[in-house]
Amino acid sequence: MAFAPFDQAGIPVEDQFRSWSELNVDPLSSRPDDPYTLARVILMNGTEVEAALFSHHFSRQTDNPEIKRSLALSRRVEQQQQKAVNWLLPGDASPLETTLSYEQVAVDLTAWLARMEPDPTIQQALNFALLEDFDHLYRYANLYELIDGRHAEEITQHLTEITPGRPTFIEHRHPFDELRPHFATQTVDPLSRLHVMTITSAEQQTLNYYMNHGPDFMEPIARGLYAEIAQIEEQHVSHYESMLDPLDSWFANLLFHEFNEVYLYWSMFQQETDERVKALWELHLNMELGQLQEAARLLRKYEGREPLELLPPELPEIPLTFESNKQYVRDVLAAEIDLRADGLLIVPESELPSDHRWWAFQKTVNAGGSPTEEIINLQRDKQGRDYRDETEGPNPVPALRGTQDATV
Repeated sequence: MAFAPFDQAGIPVEDQFRSWSELNVDPLSSRPDDPYTLARVILMNGTEVEAALFSHHFSRQTDNPEIKRSLALSRRVEQQQQKAVNWLLPGDASPLETTLSYEQVAVDLTAWLARMEPDPTIQQALNFALLEDFDHLYRYANLYELIDGRHAEEITQHLTEITPGRPTFIEHRHPFDELRPHFATQTVDPLSRLHVMTITSAEQQTLNYYMNHGPDFMEPIARGLYAEIAQIEEQHVSHYESMLDPLDSWFANLLFHEFNEVYLYWSMFQQETDERVKALWELHLNMELGQLQEAARLLRKYEGREPLELLPPELPEIPLTFESNKQYVRDVLAAEIDLRADGLLIVPESELPSDHRWWAFQKTVNAGGSPTEEIINLQRDKQGRDYRDETEGPNPVPALRGTQDATV
């Protein structure tokens, strides 16, 4: 049966506050039975962080006391939700182990969104960054074995392959080439809006995590690896957020945020295998329904518009799903490994002119070498091979098999 969020009252926002004991939840195991439970926690934490940041920015743009009070009320609740969700992360997981889970989220979330995306331009943007996050998982997995002597498959449980993607050192682009065409609110497929908002929040969270946890390490190679990949995550946030319609009003964006959160909590609830976590998703779904009603009220009062002028009456039939996407990733890797960004376009590298700014930017940032390449060289020197978890066979790109990665 279709879920119609605007027909659901949810929990009134003023009744949503909880005690500290309710927020200080027992953490998950660092090796949960279902690694996608951890993935869902990571995604929903990023979603709540995005909600709070957006609310703060909105509040800074208005001097209307009623609007500020409404935003402050919902934002405080969102912050409680964020604590309850993020505090599920296992306390005995190292920053690097959490990083591996973050990259598993990035790969399987992006791949699923791309598979379901109805707009070819947005799908291409998803595929483009997918190959880069896929490579990041491979680089961090090699760091994990190098400094901890353990294998990333303990965390990914073979659900996500670990093998090179588009090599990270190639991913560094001039900022002008990180911007994509934006959709138009009047014509965009509602599913596309949900996809872009979701992936922007997820990538923003990864960026924030790497910015803050890169210095947690003593090893220079680890610090360098995080510094390099964190810059790519900055690129990805610019890449995705540029696809949002910049002409949408603050009130419309508030409504879109709340609708997206309803969709995501509803999706997480549909597939959760951990009953304790599933109960949290259900609670937060009902809370978000109350917040959606408040966003709708503000839209009506201050813009004279009905929510259904901007959004469909029902959620998509298929919930956002965490599942293995091995064949899809392999197909994209084989077909799109050589694509590069050129302004608003994504083109084969062979179409870039010899004086394109990508070449100059590459020369600048990689002048002293690339930590993401160095980590593989160190692994091969120590182990006689790099670490991979290629459950479906050799890498689909011949040049990424063995020791030829840097020539792609």
